[in-house]
Amino acid sequence: MGILFIEYPKCSTCQRARKWLTEQGVKFDSRHIVEENPSAKELEKWHQKSGLPIKRFINTSGMKYRELQLKDRLPSMAEEEIYTSCSERMGCL
Repeated sequence: MGILFIEYPKCSTCQRARKWLTEQGVKFDSRHIVEENPSAKELEKWHQKSGLPIKRFINTSGMKYRELQLKDRLPSMAEEEIYTSCSERMGCL
């Protein structure tokens, strides 16, 4: 098993990333983000392992971000609430 590559196949950025991984000979398992959205536990694990701010995992350009008014809500949300909220809503990541 290689790395887990979570993608939206119609996304041009994902297509370029997939192509690059393939060209570099990187072994990966692909997972369609719409068909199998990451769980809250996965998000928590990846976030903690990365050391990045949680906002880096959120699709801040997406319609869900605007629809859920996450720009205003994120700063006051607990991390667990963010993990759960995003794992339950498509388009948040």
